[in-house]
Amino acid sequence: MSTLREFLVHKREQLLAVEEQQAKDPGAGPKLLSAKVTAEGRSGVRRIRIRDFQVLSDSGPELAGFDLGPTSPELQLGVLGSCLTHVYEIQAALAEIPIDSLSVEVSGQIEPRSGKPGFENVPRQPHALAFTVHLESPASGEQLRALHQRVEEVCPILNLLTRPQSITGKVINRGETVVDGSARAQ
Repeated sequence: MSTLREFLVHKREQLLAVEEQQAKDPGAGPKLLSAKVTAEGRSGVRRIRIRDFQVLSDSGPELAGFDLGPTSPELQLGVLGSCLTHVYEIQAALAEIPIDSLSVEVSGQIEPRSGKPGFENVPRQPHALAFTVHLESPASGEQLRALHQRVEEVCPILNLLTRPQSITGKVINRGETVVDGSARAQ
């Protein structure tokens, strides 16, 4: 395959085959996802392990890091951009909307002084998130607006960030649970 447009034709075939297979096995349950993160020795760099993949996350020197990888908030922006891009591919393929090029830019702000005097009301989390989709397609404006609406409806990470979530947490020290259920529900 030499172009994104050709890839989307192939992707549509794969997606339809997966949907057909899923329809034959309605008893299949949800897919479990997991990641493990460890703090590495002298550097404190975080090694993220997901399936057979590894990603390093680190802080800049201002937080005693070595700048060996993106920060967690930066990774979150990248994850959002990656998911939006992929869902654009999926939805364009299903709707048979040809796309010649596609990229997504994601931005946000984080205020390291949040919570400190004068910054008590500034969010601690990344905020003012925004994304811009750049694409080239012969599709009409109406088709592209419908595509965008569908992407916003089904993008898992966009919805994770924009809809209330419940997250539980626990702390285990030397095999003993010392905290169970500490994370906040929105």
